[in-house]
Amino acid sequence: MLKDQIKQYISEQNSDAFAMFKEEKDYVEKNKLVENSQIDVKDPNARFVDAYIERCDKESENMIKNENSSFLSEPLVYLKKHKNEFIYLESNWFELIGVEAVSLEADDVFGTYDVMLGLKLQKKFEKTLKEHLNSHLQGGEAKFDLMFSHDDGLWNLNFALNYVDGFTEEITIGEALLLIYRFLFKLVEAAEEK
Repeated sequence: MLKDQIKQYISEQNSDAFAMFKEEKDYVEKNKLVENSQIDVKDPNARFVDAYIERCDKESENMIKNENSSFLSEPLVYLKKHKNEFIYLESNWFELIGVEAVSLEADDVFGTYDVMLGLKLQKKFEKTLKEHLNSHLQGGEAKFDLMFSHDDGLWNLNFALNYVDGFTEEITIGEALLLIYRFLFKLVEAAEEK
């Protein structure tokens, strides 16, 4: 799935010289998906500039405000200061790896930053997903919650961002989303390799 999506992205570039983000470039080179092409690396901070971003109320799930990409420069602790809110984000980049949308919020009880999403992978990948999540989330008791929905054909995945390698509470919301993207990219890549 990931390989097909990246091949399609490459075919849409219409050039021997184009730019990709580091994760996709590394994947292309590792899997030898292109020959004789010059691939430049895009600035990672540009990944979500065209994302659809909402601030929403946790209780009602109603949108509080539709935000532009400048909101991504807010510190992550914004979510702890506004505990009644969560962030909902849609991006073509998340779609590339089979994620419809990502929600991010501060957990009232545990004080963690919780990531919630739907992942488009077949049920047969359950063992690989669980193994990867168990080995790549560092820390606490309830690292993740993973459940397959037969109705949607999606994996409902929730995990604490605090347990992802590289996490620190001093990052911005945009940097948190990049960390989430990298983590999910590796998760999908691991599933594809099995």
